[in-house]
Amino acid sequence: VALGLYFPRKKEYSENVYLDEPAGTPLLRIHALRDSREEVAHFHLCHNLIAPRARPQENNWFQIREETGLLYLSKSLDREDFNMLSAGNWMPLSKVVLYVFLSSHPFQEKECDSATRTMVFLSLINATAPACSSLTARQLCFSEMDLSFHIKENKPPGTFHQLRLPSVHHLCQNLSISYKLLAGEGVPFRYNENTTGVRVTQRLDREERERYELIAKCTVREGLREMQVEVPFLVNVLDEDDSPPFLPNGTDTADAVVEFNRKEGTVLSTLTVYDADTTPIYPLESSRKKYTGTIITDDPWISETFHVEHIFDEIHFSPNGSQVRGTRHEY
Repeated sequence: VALGLYFPRKKEYSENVYLDEPAGTPLLRIHALRDSREEVAHFHLCHNLIAPRARPQENNWFQIREETGLLYLSKSLDREDFNMLSAGNWMPLSKVVLYVFLSSHPFQEKECDSATRTMVFLSLINATAPACSSLTARQLCFSEMDLSFHIKENKPPGTFHQLRLPSVHHLCQNLSISYKLLAGEGVPFRYNENTTGVRVTQRLDREERERYELIAKCTVREGLREMQVEVPFLVNVLDEDDSPPFLPNGTDTADAVVEFNRKEGTVLSTLTVYDADTTPIYPLESSRKKYTGTIITDDPWISETFHVEHIFDEIHFSPNGSQVRGTRHEY
């Protein structure tokens, strides 16, 4: 079933906005991945922005480029704006929320409520942007968000993150900031030095591997001074129910010998079924309903006297030396 475009970050996005940054300042880049090759991503800001201590405000300050997902300042945020968005409370920081919506075709405003969306938390800081020379390598290279992504299995390849921070690249042009993605051989991710984009290069298979742990390395050069910082870069593969359950050794029957005078509750036979595709779902009743055990008989006495008990637990498979979660069902 095609579910459409999706955001590779499960959590919301966040960024800082300072007073008097000029209109046109890029803030952050939001990416989308496709469910099918034909899709083209369109981004849109719908509705007002949400200021926790104030009434919802008309968004006069932020815009997003529909084709690229680049969020930017369309109007400089001055002190009067800050006071309005913080409901007149003096404070060093105020947070507002924007909703970014995603569609495979150009947006109509009425579509906003039915489209895929994510939240962007903007921290409005009651100060002008700090000098680039005062920022640490960590601040220059990476945002406060974890570099953690969720990519669906069996979906087309595509770019899902840009390492370079748009705001830093715009404001700190005198600094040289370069990146590398440290990964093992054969990992299906590629880093483009020209765009600083990270791309998944092939369709993923969660039953082969469900987690990739890479390292993003950043080098900052200012004159003769050089600083380096490394952070984890994690990719989790989201499951699609695409693999049938299987039986160990292909055995799909089990003999049961019934002797007289067996006590109630006596186990007569067992049959084990493995499912590498899913893990136990909570509440557990959901997993129990997925696979049921039934005695096929026309004899009412057998139906009344015997029943199948279903027990299941999470196990780990190890294809290609990588641990993948699955479920063992015992009947």
